[in-house]
Amino acid sequence: MGKMRALDYFFYPKSIAIIGASRDPEKVGHAILHNLVNGKFKGELFPINPHAEYVLNLKCYKSLKQINSDLDLAVIAVHAEEVPKELEECGAKGIEAVIIVSAGFGEIGNTKLAEKISKIKRRYKKMRVIGPNCLGILNTENSVDTLFLPEYRLKRPEKGEISFISQSGALGSAVLDWASMQEIGISKFVSYGNAMDIDESDLLEYLAQDKNTNVIVMYIEGVKNGKKFMQSAKKFARKKPIIVLKGGITAEGMQAVKSHTGSLAGSADVYNAVFRQAGIIRAENLLESFDFARVLSKVAKPKGNRVQIITDGGGYGVITADAAIKEGLRLAEMEEKNKKFLRKIFPSYAVLGNPLDLTGDATMERYKAAAEAAMRDKNVDIVILILLYQVPTLNSDVIDIIAELSNRRAKPLVVISVGGAYSEVHKRALEREGVVNFSYPENAVKALKALIDYHKKK
Repeated sequence: MGKMRALDYFFYPKSIAIIGASRDPEKVGHAILHNLVNGKFKGELFPINPHAEYVLNLKCYKSLKQINSDLDLAVIAVHAEEVPKELEECGAKGIEAVIIVSAGFGEIGNTKLAEKISKIKRRYKKMRVIGPNCLGILNTENSVDTLFLPEYRLKRPEKGEISFISQSGALGSAVLDWASMQEIGISKFVSYGNAMDIDESDLLEYLAQDKNTNVIVMYIEGVKNGKKFMQSAKKFARKKPIIVLKGGITAEGMQAVKSHTGSLAGSADVYNAVFRQAGIIRAENLLESFDFARVLSKVAKPKGNRVQIITDGGGYGVITADAAIKEGLRLAEMEEKNKKFLRKIFPSYAVLGNPLDLTGDATMERYKAAAEAAMRDKNVDIVILILLYQVPTLNSDVIDIIAELSNRRAKPLVVISVGGAYSEVHKRALEREGVVNFSYPENAVKALKALIDYHKKK
């Protein structure tokens, strides 16, 4: 790395102190230390516990004062009442990055304690703080993992290009676990909780300049500083896709937000207007936010909105065509020379329209010919391949054909497949090759619409 930026100490520390490291496997401090050890963090680890000599075979320290080395990052995992004392020691030690996972501050109305730690932070100007009431961070690049949830309960995703910012730790952790199961790669994850210092705008700016992040997904309930957020989003949304899922869009949801992170949710209309002005992509739900992110991080830039659908099941083709039209996409009309070529090699009962129906005895060779024709056709901007693997004539070789076509990145190409275990095996194989798969046409088309809209505004 070149010159360290302030937030680099959170994501690229060479040394970490875990304040509240415990021998008890049920304690938060134990889980954090265990995850760092188990994940093979390459830097130095300093467990802090006045009542233990060793934790997980690492020498324990009674306090930060006993450590002679410089420290890049401290994670505070003690009772809320003890946090001010530990934060004071972090400041005195010159630590520039502190994560407070402890809860029990503004989110439960404990404003006195919240103000106490804010006061300490203001005194030590170089010290930056994430939290309190947060889950912390995960950087898949270097195994920095301060999440206090054990890996056997929350599987960590593989390395990827999507970074995820979540105001809610619980929601963030559940999504990470799901992303791991779905084999969706994550670059960095951060749960920032009550945002007493570092807020969503700071994290957005940092990740927008991160070379390992291609797309940013955010779950926010309330924005701490609206003007700052607007400026950050406007500055970076054209350079990197920013997808936001906003929690607390109903009156009841807004009330729930107040008791969750102590934030003011604000009206949905106001947020929607801000997102539009800033160039932010708004997602309606969690699945949609990651559908958008997968397409925006992996699929080629479209030149227009003309879609060619290729299918081996007529009904699924019709539903996909309907979904495309509803989202404002157009069905492409392939050039006559390409249709003529396909007519010569396809059986007479294949339907050479849009959808282009290869029928229930579709083969790998038919898919290859149809997809290649669509990819070279000047009237086609986007290719949607519907692969229903249940047909007996289709074999697994189709995976290599589609992956090769997609990886040329000549045009956007996505695959829609639905089915049981056999279909899932093939979907996963395609995903590992970098091809984006969907189960349902509506999801695929909405994600493609987000891709088109984003590049149109750039």
